[in-house]
Amino acid sequence: MINITTLQKKSLIEWEALTHSNEPVIYLGMASCGKAAGAEKVKQVILESLKVHSINAKLIEVGCVGTCYLEPIMDIRAFGWPRISYGNVDEKRAEYIIQKHLVERNLSKTKPLGYLGNVPFDNIPPFSEQPMLKPQVRIVTRNCGIIDPENIHHYLANEGYSGIAKALKMTPLEVIEEITSAGLRGRGGAGFLTGRKWRTCYDTQSDVKYLICNADEGDPGAFMNRLLIESDPHAVLEGMLIAAYAIGATLGYIYIRAEYPLAIKRLQNAIEQMHKYGLLGDNILGSTFSFSLKIKEGAGAFVCGEETALIHSIEGKRGMPRTRPPFPAVSGLHQKPTVINNVETLGTVAQIIRNGAQWYRQYGIEGNYGTKTFSLVGKVRRSGLIEVPLGTPLRKIIFDIGGGTVKPFKAVQTGGPSGGCIPLELLDTPVTYETLASIGSIMGSGGLIVMDQDTCVVDVARYFLDFIQKESCGKCTPCRVGTRHMVEILENICHGEASADQLDNLETLAKLVQSTSLCQLGQTAPNPVLTTLRYFRSEYVQHINEYYCPALVCSSLIEYTVIKEKCTGCQRCVSVCPTEAITGPRSEPHNLDPSKCIKCRSCYEICRFDAIAGNAIVITSK
Repeated sequence: MINITTLQKKSLIEWEALTHSNEPVIYLGMASCGKAAGAEKVKQVILESLKVHSINAKLIEVGCVGTCYLEPIMDIRAFGWPRISYGNVDEKRAEYIIQKHLVERNLSKTKPLGYLGNVPFDNIPPFSEQPMLKPQVRIVTRNCGIIDPENIHHYLANEGYSGIAKALKMTPLEVIEEITSAGLRGRGGAGFLTGRKWRTCYDTQSDVKYLICNADEGDPGAFMNRLLIESDPHAVLEGMLIAAYAIGATLGYIYIRAEYPLAIKRLQNAIEQMHKYGLLGDNILGSTFSFSLKIKEGAGAFVCGEETALIHSIEGKRGMPRTRPPFPAVSGLHQKPTVINNVETLGTVAQIIRNGAQWYRQYGIEGNYGTKTFSLVGKVRRSGLIEVPLGTPLRKIIFDIGGGTVKPFKAVQTGGPSGGCIPLELLDTPVTYETLASIGSIMGSGGLIVMDQDTCVVDVARYFLDFIQKESCGKCTPCRVGTRHMVEILENICHGEASADQLDNLETLAKLVQSTSLCQLGQTAPNPVLTTLRYFRSEYVQHINEYYCPALVCSSLIEYTVIKEKCTGCQRCVSVCPTEAITGPRSEPHNLDPSKCIKCRSCYEICRFDAIAGNAIVITSK
């Protein structure tokens, strides 16, 4: 019989051997963000440098700690020193760090980000004191960037699978009661109480029950689920074991989009390891509980994030929502009771069982307990994956954690394409399910897209609505037809071809689609339009009445020119212009030929002297 305590002891020995190794240990961030930033090339340089200097060292591939803007991140533990972190490591910097850190043992010029550990280390601050990390509370992401996601022993050594071991000593109802007492709400967007959903499924009599992990993360700019799976897959899988035991499920599915190859690879690896150590299959950990798992790769349909559409996709049908009730917890996959939770929800479960409901309730605020992960992207200085207690004000997230924007802040879109644009004056709003809804937005799965003054809110609304319109399954008329007409109106506004009455039509149509669509995709689709009309109506009016886009984004309404008095002739604009529309000798004011200009904004964005201006195009009639 497999004993979790024995497994953890063996894993802890391996972990301690690694963390106290006489040989240097190098940790390299190899999640998708790290790889995209060039970590694979850095890895090759590290291996070559170690060989050149005859250094016996271990290279451990870890996930993402969340500071994606610092990727590739490389940590070194050697000579009894703590684990020291370096950011934005390219091939040249990696070679330099190895030379100084491992060969010369001189850190005076290596510019480390900080160190991981609890002991003072010269003048280097702890990595947890980094501005982006300091305000966070890391529960779901506690192992991300710290452990090797492909080594189950790293997870076991950090209390991994002690949650399911504890749960198996409880009755299913006691497990459900613990999750209910914790106040855990679904992190997929709706915020429904997880314990209540589990209890409904538990109370429904059936010979077969299913559990589904929804990893179909389709929001533009969202990557919370992907990074958690890539960095700590066993946390999600342990949560699935506990949920399955609680509701009485014997088969589970992980529904994940095929565009996540690294996440899928690490899930497959983790599942194989679970089988090897008796954590999946029959009589798990010597109990009467048996459970198996399958990975279902989705084709990338945004609507399959909706529970019933997801179920249809697993059944081999077209991913289209159905009316509810009955809810999936009563009649779901193959008409059997089915619980669907998203990645973050399941990634939290083991922590609650391990530490208790009261421990979890110390974070967050009344009715919104615990933490929430967000992908912080857009015009923010420090982008990445963050985790904060629910109730944290948007201002703290964007400015304290994200570092604010380079140019003046304009708005933040919460909740992905179905969310709303929140202006500067509402940034003190605490992030909860109810407060975001009260100002016209949603929590969603956790996307936060920050915008500055160079963002056109009309264009943003058009972009998101166009995305949703193309992702509509077409089953109900309000969503299928209504969103198409809304996109047409927004395009007319962006092109200077709309009249004032079309603005009223847009608002009326948005409210109609919101109130009559079948599923949440259609019901929330108008949010970007309604919130931008609510908070930035004057910008719509400028587009319609003045034929002008103040953000200089809508190319049909603007014409770029060079302000001679400001132009220094530095030729930065010349170097980026793809059509050679800008000409002129160095150190003299340049010229811009409007007949060649394709309005790509490259010159405007690269100019350091505000010498590129966008003027309204004279439109005599619509």
